[in-house]
Amino acid sequence: MTEDLFSRIATALERLAPAAPPQPDLAAHPAYVWNGRIAQVVDAFAPADYALLTGIDEQKGRLLENTRRHAAGLPAHDALLWGSRGTGKSASVGAVIGALQGEGADIALMQCTADHLESLPDLFALLRGVARPFIVFIDDLGFDEGSSGTDARVLRSLLDGGASARPANVRLYVTSNRRHILPRQMSEQDDPINARDVVDDKMALSDRFGLSLGFHAMDQDTYLAIVEGYARHFGLPFDGADAVQWATRRGSRSGRVAWQYVTELAGREGKRLGRAISL
Repeated sequence: MTEDLFSRIATALERLAPAAPPQPDLAAHPAYVWNGRIAQVVDAFAPADYALLTGIDEQKGRLLENTRRHAAGLPAHDALLWGSRGTGKSASVGAVIGALQGEGADIALMQCTADHLESLPDLFALLRGVARPFIVFIDDLGFDEGSSGTDARVLRSLLDGGASARPANVRLYVTSNRRHILPRQMSEQDDPINARDVVDDKMALSDRFGLSLGFHAMDQDTYLAIVEGYARHFGLPFDGADAVQWATRRGSRSGRVAWQYVTELAGREGKRLGRAISL
């Protein structure tokens, strides 16, 4: 009688629990977002135009070449894009995927937020069975000084190897405002207890990326070249003095500030720009 009761309870709970949604066709779409349980299709994947990304020619060129190798099944690196905010790190990842897809390469983007790092082994297991190359993209990765470091060690382990390591058809691209991802403080140099070990542990994660690309604050000429390139592409008037004044009011010069100025300019002119560029 007791076993029958437990069986009925279990059956009732199964009916109440929502069924896991099916995974989409991972061979059919250009981009997906991983939510920790399933991949969701990006309905309108519209990355930045590779040719429009100005002032970061070396960085985007090296990233494109690395991604092209991966798309062709050749050896390629995991990549860390680090540096100042708004300098084109995120836009470069989407742009190179879009450029290669435009050339006919069968490669897809899978974006995963930093909140779902613990589910990366599940994602890697899922992608291992798909016959196409993927770039798993984690944007704006960083760990607070007070964090336990568990997520960083998990990520480092996945990049190192082992049963749950990323499969051969996957490369990991990460953006971060910090070169070494984890925060460092001058006090580490003065810590008498395993000071070298503390610093080495914090640098160890960034060392796992074979390709490390720095994106730096730009000078005024580069900023104006970006604005002029956008203005020419969208058929907008270009006024260098006005563009400089906009950046001065914003307190910085970057690709993001340039795009914000162009958005303002298009609004003044009554023209549409389409989807915003994520920088």
